[in-house]
Amino acid sequence: MSPVTARTAAVGDIVAERTVHLTRESLVRYAGASGDFNPIHYRDEVAAEVGLPGVLAHGMLTMGLAVETVVPWLGDAGRILDYGVRFTRPVVVDATDGADLHIVARVGQVTDDAVRIDLTVTAADTAVLGKAQVRVRPAGADGVPVDDAAR
Repeated sequence: MSPVTARTAAVGDIVAERTVHLTRESLVRYAGASGDFNPIHYRDEVAAEVGLPGVLAHGMLTMGLAVETVVPWLGDAGRILDYGVRFTRPVVVDATDGADLHIVARVGQVTDDAVRIDLTVTAADTAVLGKAQVRVRPAGADGVPVDDAAR
């Protein structure tokens, strides 16, 4: 079976899938990169004080990991036209076990102008992002087929 490309994508095709393991160290590194040092992202007692189930992954980290999943398939992040999500559940990152984010990218719509990729993002078998959709330029929209750009 040949791989799905942006040129041959059909509604329902899975174009990318991966699991990302997050640890507390991942959260500290992201905090340093983003400047978001809210203690709910690294201190259990603060998370508990504000009624959270535990230390949470940054929403933008979750969102970024999700969309990055399709970049190898695209061959160029510059092909992304827009991206939006709705946060539905927080990702709790256990001090010992961390958390696994499972991301599945599936073609939701194909038009002459764009391909819509629907992302399913789960942690502990629970959806953490709702209506996560990425619109990308279709192959050849700029004269360079996506499949050739990835080589």
